[in-house]
Amino acid sequence: MIQRFKSRTFAWLAGVAVTLVAGGMFIVSGAQAQNKEPIKIGFGQSLTGFLSPNGKQALLGAEIWRDRINKAGGLLGRQVQLVYYDDKSSPAEVPGIYTKLLDVDKVDLVVSGYASNQVAPAMPVVIRKGKAFISLFALDINDKFKYPKYFSVLPTGPNTKTSFTEGFFDVAAQQKPKPTTVAMALADAEFSQNACEGARENIKKHGMKIVYDKAYPPPPKTTDFTPIVQALKAANADIVLICSYPVDSVGIVEAANEIGLNPKLFGGAMVGLQALVFKDKLKTKLNGIVNYETWVPDKKQMYEGTEAFFKEYQEKAKAAGVDPLGYYLGGWGYAQFQILEQAIKAANSFDDDKIADALRKGNFKTVMGPIKFGAKGEWAEGRMMQVQYHDIKPDANLETWRGMSYQTVLTPGGLKTGNVIYPYEKARK
Repeated sequence: MIQRFKSRTFAWLAGVAVTLVAGGMFIVSGAQAQNKEPIKIGFGQSLTGFLSPNGKQALLGAEIWRDRINKAGGLLGRQVQLVYYDDKSSPAEVPGIYTKLLDVDKVDLVVSGYASNQVAPAMPVVIRKGKAFISLFALDINDKFKYPKYFSVLPTGPNTKTSFTEGFFDVAAQQKPKPTTVAMALADAEFSQNACEGARENIKKHGMKIVYDKAYPPPPKTTDFTPIVQALKAANADIVLICSYPVDSVGIVEAANEIGLNPKLFGGAMVGLQALVFKDKLKTKLNGIVNYETWVPDKKQMYEGTEAFFKEYQEKAKAAGVDPLGYYLGGWGYAQFQILEQAIKAANSFDDDKIADALRKGNFKTVMGPIKFGAKGEWAEGRMMQVQYHDIKPDANLETWRGMSYQTVLTPGGLKTGNVIYPYEKARK
């Protein structure tokens, strides 16, 4: 573990004190902190396990924010420490992490790590302690908790559950003849259940018919995805919608190519395809898939500080052993802390109630674009996209994934870069 932590301690951070405490806690702070006690911000993050390719991106984004804010003098005159634990991609680890952060480590503030499955089990602890809580990529978690100090960093907008597949079905409904039947497969997990619940609403809205709708146990309980894809193929639907997490997303795409799954539209809400490690693994097998995205490096999505952030991230990514581009979670991990920073400054306080009030009222500028929170702590206005992968060659590499040559933004209209290649079979060629 010590060696792994050293790999995350960058040579460029001169004069930094690093302490590794038994039990897996990491504390990193500026050595030249002012006389005031540093402000401690705690969180769990997936640094091992199936969520780690994304969790590590988010962590590097947070570390870049910490270093920038400390160099600029800290928050309200106090240096910042990040105190975090590896949740091992296991929801069962999360309640204990947040209990320890708040009761033992006595952190001042908490934020979430990455993913719905990891945010939901943190909520009871956070609520019990009355902490303001900014989550990272958690789908409609606050629907059941209704916690007034919860705020979501995920571009779904007010219609959270439907947002992941709204553009997918809007694209389908525009085709002539309009596809009419849908087969769905989903992981039996928090995110996938919510995304497919929203998909059913979108299907109903467009007058389509569900002919297959079945959940499967998520990995590691499911390791062979061939039977799932065979069942989808047997349903012979016009549209195949998948709501999945990274390991199952890859397994389903590979099985679909092996079996010859050939609907008119394929994709929807598959987590993982956005990360470079999985793009490199799948390459040409991605062609034709239409799937959600939260940010792409198109000129329309270059906001104040965006290019400078990704330049710094990419310079540090190799030494950190993380996704070399950071497009999926690196920028959002940074934006999560930008929002917290701006709320603290607006409140002129580290008090959770005052920070939450500032979060409700504020308009936040981030490297991923402007954000304003609305009902349930979700975004007042969403920016969830659907993109289509195309023209990916077997020799696709980092330079391919760096740009827009292989992907087209189909929705929303304000971010659109082109039209769908339809049906799926045509884009696969």
